[in-house]
Amino acid sequence: MLLLMGCGTPIPPTIANQPANQTVTGGQTAIFSVTAVSAVPFSYQWQKGTTPIMGATFASYTIPPASTFDNGSKYSVVVSNSGGNVTSNAATLTVNAAASTDVLTYHNDVARTGQNLTETTLTPSNVTSARFGKLGFDPVDGLVDAEPLYASNIAVPSNGLHNLLMVTTEHDSVYAFDADSGATIWQTSMLETGETTSDPRGCVSVIPEIGVTSTPVIDRSSGPNGAIYVVGMSKDGSGNYHQRLHALDLALGTELFGGPVDIQATYPGTGDNTNGASVVFDPGQYMERPGLLLLNGVVYTAWASHCDERPYTGWIVGYSESTLAQTGVLNVTPNGSEGAIWMSGAGLAADNSGNIYFLDGNGDFDTTLDANGFPGDGDYGNAFMKLSTSGGLAVADYFEMDNEAQQNAEDSDLGSGGTIVLPDLSDSSGHTLHLAVGAGKDSNLYVVNRDSMGKFSSNNSNLYQELGRVLAGGVWAMPAYFNNTVYYGSVGCPIQAFTIANAKLSAAASAQTATVFGYPGATPSVSANGTSNGIVWATENTSPAVLHAYNATTLNELYNSNQASGGRDQFGAGNKFITPMIVNGKVFVGTTNGVAVFGLLP
Repeated sequence: MLLLMGCGTPIPPTIANQPANQTVTGGQTAIFSVTAVSAVPFSYQWQKGTTPIMGATFASYTIPPASTFDNGSKYSVVVSNSGGNVTSNAATLTVNAAASTDVLTYHNDVARTGQNLTETTLTPSNVTSARFGKLGFDPVDGLVDAEPLYASNIAVPSNGLHNLLMVTTEHDSVYAFDADSGATIWQTSMLETGETTSDPRGCVSVIPEIGVTSTPVIDRSSGPNGAIYVVGMSKDGSGNYHQRLHALDLALGTELFGGPVDIQATYPGTGDNTNGASVVFDPGQYMERPGLLLLNGVVYTAWASHCDERPYTGWIVGYSESTLAQTGVLNVTPNGSEGAIWMSGAGLAADNSGNIYFLDGNGDFDTTLDANGFPGDGDYGNAFMKLSTSGGLAVADYFEMDNEAQQNAEDSDLGSGGTIVLPDLSDSSGHTLHLAVGAGKDSNLYVVNRDSMGKFSSNNSNLYQELGRVLAGGVWAMPAYFNNTVYYGSVGCPIQAFTIANAKLSAAASAQTATVFGYPGATPSVSANGTSNGIVWATENTSPAVLHAYNATTLNELYNSNQASGGRDQFGAGNKFITPMIVNGKVFVGTTNGVAVFGLLP
């Protein structure tokens, strides 16, 4: 049948079969498809809500593994030909919680929200000192600076199924514990023969030794039993320092894919540690402090300095998760100095389009901009960064404070805090906005539009939203997100809740804790059952350390580990890197010599 209008003009396509609603369990994928009819060639563009999805240009679209964060999302497709276009009906994705939840990356997801929305055991009514407390303690051989991770129902050869608690230490060890019994399933050292952990490199940031500082990342589908990716620092007998990426079998602790591989990199530039044509990565000058990011088959690492001891610059290096081959290198201060990436241990964040976000530390920024508003020499010190991973690592956009020179002179890093990618939000006109939030030492809270971050301008005039001095003590931590609320724990201040309405954060905190958190503030985590029973968890870096639980709406305290008599729930001295991890009815807290385990009392 020839579908033509008068004078031979083709008519727009018609849709014979509309996309169908899909229901999946968390972690599964779903396929949306459409059947269109047209006498001339036509094209497809799938969209989530009203936002086009990059690369989704075929008759069917397979979503990435879903989380409860995606529940209720709507997908449609625009079918076009030379006669016009037609948009399909919107199909709804329903995501049911998996029977058992995993925590496979820093702060629960690549957006770094810190929320577990599948917690059905712990509720505001039972998290009290009468019913909740310390259940046990898993000892290890060094400081636990990385957030513990959790992989459920792992089949360990000759040992059955186990829920694995994965713990790394500054003594360069990786442990797999049975998360329920506390039994050690395996322990593996990151050290090669004749090596020791690194000395502190004359710096007090990580003492007395440097081994594994950053939170690893797990892929359950990698290798025969799943894999955990870990970066360890070491020192050999000749005094040489090494940074290595390891891929360990999740069930056995053995090396995979021919690993480990030494982190080595060069990048064109004349900045610190240049050979005249390129800057050179010196493993002794860096530590892998930000949590690892696994994105589209690539493990991304980012690098911090030791107490601002030059020479150093700002490195991001990617490796294939299946071969450990280097896939990309970017330096964000290649013709200058400093600009390291540390974020107090927070992980590089990412959005659904494969872009990476982070806050850069103090460093050179070139105020001479090119025609597109980017620094002419490629130096982005102290900036809020967006990187593209399509076709290789590259700066896609950025925001730089108007007073960047003053902040650099005062050591007022934006890079002391982590960034969080917010879910899609609608403003008062119904427009969908893609936002990210970050804050550092200057006490300001910055909200960027991820589609146009603002670059460098007078008075920050192109920034989406700035809340000046609302985080009085400055931020050396990571925020959390839950139910249209962002939670910040700045130094010497309460945890503050900033609610979101019409895609804007409230100008002042809508709630705050009675507890004031000393250095380094607090990195909150959230447990909830969907949007119900929300609890905000945080730890104090005191001696003894204190685990707190708060009602997510009011921030009224439900529990703290000092309430029970006789020190029943105390778990040792504080540790500035502590990020509590909540999963399947338990709370895991890293310490100076192990992991404390909390849950409902027998």
